[in-house]
Amino acid sequence: MDNRNIDEITDMKARIVKSHDISLNGAYVEWIHELKERYRGTQIKAAIKVNSEQLLFNWQLGRDLVVKDADSEWGSGVVEQLSMDLQNEFPKAKGFSARNIWNMKKWYTFYACDEKVRSLIDKVNAQVTLDSVKLHQVGAEIQERESTEKLHQAGAEMEFPAIFGFVPWRHHVEIVTKCKNVEEALFYVRKTIEDGLSRSALINCIEADLFRKAGGAITNYEKKLPAIQGKLAQEITKENYDLGFISLPPEYDEADLEDALEKNITDFLLELGRGFAFVGRQKEIIVAGKTRKIDMLFYHINLRCYIVVDLKVVPFDPEFVGKMNFYVNAVNEILKTEDDNPTIGLIICRGMNKTEVQWAFEGLQTPMGVATYNNVQLKAISEKLPSAEEIQKRLEQAEAEFMLNKKNRNDNEAT
Repeated sequence: MDNRNIDEITDMKARIVKSHDISLNGAYVEWIHELKERYRGTQIKAAIKVNSEQLLFNWQLGRDLVVKDADSEWGSGVVEQLSMDLQNEFPKAKGFSARNIWNMKKWYTFYACDEKVRSLIDKVNAQVTLDSVKLHQVGAEIQERESTEKLHQAGAEMEFPAIFGFVPWRHHVEIVTKCKNVEEALFYVRKTIEDGLSRSALINCIEADLFRKAGGAITNYEKKLPAIQGKLAQEITKENYDLGFISLPPEYDEADLEDALEKNITDFLLELGRGFAFVGRQKEIIVAGKTRKIDMLFYHINLRCYIVVDLKVVPFDPEFVGKMNFYVNAVNEILKTEDDNPTIGLIICRGMNKTEVQWAFEGLQTPMGVATYNNVQLKAISEKLPSAEEIQKRLEQAEAEFMLNKKNRNDNEAT
């Protein structure tokens, strides 16, 4: 390349950058799309890489305190001394407070001291689903990194689980602080990864005891559906749904409940869980010339099936099963395509007797579940009373009607 061409390329004269002298065709569009996706992938991988490296350091520091038996080796104040030494060396770094270092030891100890932890982590590793291909790639990189690190971890009792790299540090602290055992903790690790939970959302899930409520509904899913679908359907169905985000009058009916849930559909979808998509309310179906309406209809993205939801403001009654059976069969015949899995039904009641539900399911071939709901907020009675302005308007209206009636009587007497 001659000097003239170099000068043209490096010309730094002030000018407005604009499109010129180009022909944008399909190849360019594909290339720019590829560049954008590549850069997005780089951002994701970089963020997770930084997080996983910091988490690995925290894990190894916690491990060292345990494996080296630091308290016995250097005294009970070793954590405070370690905190001061690290903060002096790295004054701009965060996370070296004595409390945080104690959390690192607690984090490692929580998992390393449980004999079943390896099999449980392997199980979660197999179950966890990462929506992005980029995340799968990063996961492989983390696993490879840990294999390399393990070679240098002489005497290490437990290597860093790769899936932990997808969960922020403060989430880990909340989990090991609030969970009673490893199985419960790993449930929330998986939930955080798959649903992208913020720390406040994670805390809400733990305080609502989602671990024990999720998958606790009485169903026949695992018996009436293919193995994988049945297991997933059971996992995503809660024993109880918290409807604390809606307010209803004290004597509300099913229509009131449906109205409130439809108006707060975003909150309801969050309560139902990951994968639910709202299809509609009071979906009309015509069978044998008769019109019937489904309370609420959803489609589950991961299950790839319709879910018929029937809402009841009274406790479970065995008669509800027959109605739900009809609706599920109707959806299978009318809406379900060859690409969809069998439709399932979910009855959500104010309460239930488990024996009644189990007996009602005997001999039933339709996949169905029963759950409960609670925490509906009741509107204050004052909200139902007319305001002062409304009372004044009604008085004025009554007075006007009285005067009109009086005038009409006088007119009639005059004639």
